Amino acid sequence: MKVLLNDEIIERNEAKVDIEDRGYQFGDGVYEVVNIYDGVPFTLKEHIERLYRSAKEIGILLNEQPEHLCNRLLELIDVNNMTKGGLYLQISRGVSNRSHHYDQSLTPQLVAYPLPYKSVEDAQTKGVEAITAEDMRWLRCDIKSLNLLYNIMVKQKASEVGAFETILIRDSFVTEGSSSNIFIVKDGILQTHPANNLILNGITRTKLLEIMDVNGWEYKIQPFHKEALMEADEVFLTSTTSEVMPIIKIDGVTFSQAKPGPYTSKFQAAFREAVKTETKTTTEKA
Repeated sequence: MKVLLNDEIIERNEAKVDIEDRGYQFGDGVYEVVNIYDGVPFTLKEHIERLYRSAKEIGILLNEQPEHLCNRLLELIDVNNMTKGGLYLQISRGVSNRSHHYDQSLTPQLVAYPLPYKSVEDAQTKGVEAITAEDMRWLRCDIKSLNLLYNIMVKQKASEVGAFETILIRDSFVTEGSSSNIFIVKDGILQTHPANNLILNGITRTKLLEIMDVNGWEYKIQPFHKEALMEADEVFLTSTTSEVMPIIKIDGVTFSQAKPGPYTSKFQAAFREAVKTETKTTTEKA
């Protein structure tokens, strides 16, 4: 494996991070995960735009242009001969003596490396289970920061009971999953939480809503209560690695006869087609 460390592509065993890197000590940084299909990083531009937005929101100023980073990531994919899988990339504020406050002149540190391919097709076909938990995270969930401790805690609780995801509830409203966005379908209408500070505006979430617009499919962007979640006809989640994933059971309650519902299946197919179209177009341009 070769990795990108700052602006240099090197062997995995040569990549070192200083023990006083603020990402390591404070979680002081931001990250992204990009899926790769047929050697093409899907929605790479959108992921990098969100990375730069997150960095700006926490005061990390990046001098490198987004286009340059995109080109380096394409090189990283090429040297690793990747056809499918993912890329993980993170930017920390930099290295300094341990202190909560920081010097504005710190040099951000970037790391990017390949993630192995994990098929989700079987889970997408069968559907997955979820549990619910109180959303006790901070109020800037729109920033894709390295601070994921509570997400990890509730994700682990799901894993321990054989569930795939934990759906978070704040003040009786459904916000999102521990690592996903949550959608419900009721009477044929899709509904999901607004992209405000209480959720991360997922790239897959955004892409699916674009697909909805193109096809003229009705949806609502508005908060909904846990009661609406539990009374929904269909429930599914979206994320980079899970794409469109049906949820067939929540807290022991079964949905859509314990199988992916017709609307969810339609959205799955439309998303897959969008991936094929965009990756094919990118390949042809190259």
